[in-house]
Amino acid sequence: MIDIDQTGDVLTLAINRPDKANSLTRDMLAELADAIEEYDGKVLILTGRGKVFSAGADLEAAKAGLATDPVWEQLSSAIAGFKGLSIAALNGTLAGGACGMALACDLRISVPTAKVFYPVMRLGFLPQPSDPKRLAALVGPARAKMILMSGQKIEAAEALEWGLIDRISDPEHLMETAHQLAADCVAADASHVAAIKRMIDA
Repeated sequence: MIDIDQTGDVLTLAINRPDKANSLTRDMLAELADAIEEYDGKVLILTGRGKVFSAGADLEAAKAGLATDPVWEQLSSAIAGFKGLSIAALNGTLAGGACGMALACDLRISVPTAKVFYPVMRLGFLPQPSDPKRLAALVGPARAKMILMSGQKIEAAEALEWGLIDRISDPEHLMETAHQLAADCVAADASHVAAIKRMIDA
C-alpha cells in the first residue's frame, strides 16, 4: 500500500490506499520510515493516491493502539533527518497523525481543495512529541493552538497565508511542481545539497 519509486536522485513514496482515504496502518508507517532511513539520495517526495493525502491512523488500528505508537515519531524523525530536500506533495486533505509527515518535510505543496486538521483534542490523544513544535515553528503558537486545541480545519488558501504550506498547485501539475522545486538539488552535488540544508536548519 506504499508505492516506492526511485528515479535517479529522487525517491517518491506514495500512500496507495484510496478506498480507505489513505489511512495508515503500523506496517505502512514502518515501511515509509524504513524506505527513508535506507535512502541516501538528494530528493524525497511524499504524496498520496486519489483525492486524500491521508486521513491519519486506520480506525481499527487506532483502536488497537496505533494512535499512540512510537512509529509515528520514527517516521517524522526519519523525514526530518533526511540530508536532502524533502517535499510533501499534498494531493488532498491531510489529517491526524499524518500531519507529522508533512510537518517534518522541508517544503509542502498542496492542491487547492486540501484541508489540514489534527483533531487530537476531540479524540483524547496527545499529538506526537515533535509535531507541536514543528507546527508552531511554521505558523506561530496561537495558530498551532487553533489547530491542535480548537480543532480547526484549515483550508489550503489559509494554510498558504499562514505558512503551513508553501505553494498551491492544480492537481494535474502537483507532481510536476514538486519536481520543479527539486530540480536544482537534483542537478547539484549531494554534499552541496546537504551543506546548504545544514546551514538553514542549524
